[in-house]
Amino acid sequence: MCSRVHPALLLLLALLMLVSTVNSTRQENDDLTNQTKGDSRLLRRSKRRWVITTLELEEEDPGPFPKFVGELFNNMSANMEIIYLIRGPGVDEYPEIGLFSIEDNVNGKIYVHRPVDREKTPSFKVYFDVANRLTGHIVDKSLIVNIRIKDVNDHAPEFPEKEFNISVKEDHAAGIQGQPVFQMSAVDLDQENTPNSQVLYFLVSQTPVLRESGFRIDRVSGEVRLSGCLDYEMAPRFTLLIEARDCGNPPLSSTATVHVHVQDSNNHMPRFTQDHYNVQISEGWASQGVLRLGVQDGDSPSTAAWRVKFNITNGNEEGHFHISTDPETNEGILNIIKPLDHETQAEWNLVVAVENEEPLFSCDAGQLQRPRQASASATVSVWVTNVNDPPTFHPGTFIVSEVDGAGPGTQLGMFNATDPDRTAAGQIRYKLAYDPANWVSIDERSGVVITVKPVDRESPHVNDSIYVIIAHAVDDGVPPQTGTGTMLLFLSDVNDNAPTLRLSSQHLEVCQSAGDKSLLIEAEDSDLEPYSDPFTFKLDSTWGDTEDMWRLGENRGCSVELLMQRSLPLGDYSVPLLIGDKQGLSQKQTVHVRVCSCPDGFTCAEPLIARAGVMKGALAPLCVAFMALAAALLLLLRCRLVSEANRQGPSVPQDEGIQTLLAWNEESRADPLQVCLNTVVPRGPLEMRAGVMAKVLSQQLCGTRDPEGDPGYPPHVYAEEGECEQADSLSSLTFSEHDLPPDVLDSLGPKAAPLEEIYSQSAFRS
Repeated sequence: MCSRVHPALLLLLALLMLVSTVNSTRQENDDLTNQTKGDSRLLRRSKRRWVITTLELEEEDPGPFPKFVGELFNNMSANMEIIYLIRGPGVDEYPEIGLFSIEDNVNGKIYVHRPVDREKTPSFKVYFDVANRLTGHIVDKSLIVNIRIKDVNDHAPEFPEKEFNISVKEDHAAGIQGQPVFQMSAVDLDQENTPNSQVLYFLVSQTPVLRESGFRIDRVSGEVRLSGCLDYEMAPRFTLLIEARDCGNPPLSSTATVHVHVQDSNNHMPRFTQDHYNVQISEGWASQGVLRLGVQDGDSPSTAAWRVKFNITNGNEEGHFHISTDPETNEGILNIIKPLDHETQAEWNLVVAVENEEPLFSCDAGQLQRPRQASASATVSVWVTNVNDPPTFHPGTFIVSEVDGAGPGTQLGMFNATDPDRTAAGQIRYKLAYDPANWVSIDERSGVVITVKPVDRESPHVNDSIYVIIAHAVDDGVPPQTGTGTMLLFLSDVNDNAPTLRLSSQHLEVCQSAGDKSLLIEAEDSDLEPYSDPFTFKLDSTWGDTEDMWRLGENRGCSVELLMQRSLPLGDYSVPLLIGDKQGLSQKQTVHVRVCSCPDGFTCAEPLIARAGVMKGALAPLCVAFMALAAALLLLLRCRLVSEANRQGPSVPQDEGIQTLLAWNEESRADPLQVCLNTVVPRGPLEMRAGVMAKVLSQQLCGTRDPEGDPGYPPHVYAEEGECEQADSLSSLTFSEHDLPPDVLDSLGPKAAPLEEIYSQSAFRS
């Protein structure tokens, strides 16, 4: 409510101020009289006082100007002639210059020269001085006066905008229980905490005017609240005229318009267009959209109050069905997500409920209510028709175990499938669908799986010791249907692989000056625990002076250290090793070590890679010779009638040469025909010697008679993979000077010794 100050109270305050001023002046005069008594020769300091009447201005005073404001007095006027001076804001400083002045500087009368706006400048801090009229010197301290401007009600409350647009949900709660719909706020520029700036709010009008729903406003806070319930279908929008009024005298006011837009909420429950639905589907299929369920809703389309969600409340305990909502039509779409089986259940009865995304509400006596039942329901009967079902495996996937290397004829297991459409047996045929290594066969009637080849755990078709076999079961229906079963064959490992050198350990090099520096030799085994590491390493002492040149160091389970017994001459060495696994299965392996010179003490002067490149260039003519040898072998069938040449000639004197070893016994790379050649290459151009050797070998092969019919000819025995076997003699590969043409003999120079003799004398240095 607006508040006013009574005029009698103002008059009383003025009288009290006047009495206080008179008493102060009287006391000052008494003090001055007492001080001037006595010896006139004594100079005494007197107390000086300012006296000023009340200085108060009313804003927007209409004049006339200049207008008297108040009067000053200083008791120094009793001793001398004085003048009064004024300075500060409103006189000679910002915010207003020339607003105040002393027109009569002898009497100290103050005047104002124009109206003042309190909202612009609510007060002025003015300084008054008193000076000797004759000398102009200031004779007393300055008097500081704060001139306040009295406010008048010259501003009406103002809204930040003339029109407002707000939205409110239809289910917004009414009264003090609900939140305010909106809050109005107006600003009055008059003096704060006075009636002139105190604002009250009023609802002037509401359009349309409804008995059930309306609005009200709090006069002090400006909060707009609902009165009753909104109904979007009846009144989707309202227009409110709000007034803001101050408590000044006279009061001033302004208005603003509020447009209220009602947002539709869920006050209509959805209804099915039918109470019962029927649908017929075939068994064994997952289908989408087998049935559409229509609904009706009275709320605004495409809103949360109109959109619905469906739920199968009964009959879907096994999860065969799912229902979704069409966002365009708001229909329910029934889907089959798990195939149905006519033999198991031929009819399904579903109860489907529907409700809106937004909670349902109702209005009772102007108050919002949440009904207990917010959804409607309908029943759906699903009829399952019978079709030919594929055979079913029992179980669909199973595991059988067998040892690695099991031979043909081993029964692994049996597939078992039944036809769900028949009770009689014997109507199903089995066939293999997946057997990548072609290891097994399946009985067409019984489903028994038998091996037809040895099984190998190290086969690339085996993953983590598991070999997958897939079978199909086909019934005799129309059309025939096929079921699928899987057998997982677990192959338990056996010790069928001896350790072998890693590729990085087959060729090594060491500096001649290395001394006790060790070479690390690593081995591997394709078998599993306990048929693999830790390995045992042992030098093969049957090969010449191996133990005099080499020794083994620390055994690290999968690797061992190889060290030189003494400083060895430069050259290539073959170190034979016996490597065994945890169960004692072993085989002989050869490490090729190159002892080289190292100018820097660490790196061979000629890298192993470069040396290998040179060797490849040197062996290129030999490759040509081997190609000629292969062509000659193809002509053996036509050489049956060629006369037999001497198989042994005079021995060739031994000459120094370079021994070259070619290894052709790498595991898993054996060919049906293996050719091992160890020969002594005499001095001279290597290309020429290779050509001569190829020519001689070709002549001897073409002159070889057919071994068939010769009882003294020993049959050739092929070694098993991974086995090392020493030949009885190398003399069959020697040739005599009688077998060579004269020009060839001249080109060879010194005669070559037999390979067998050179091999026996050279031990293991190559």
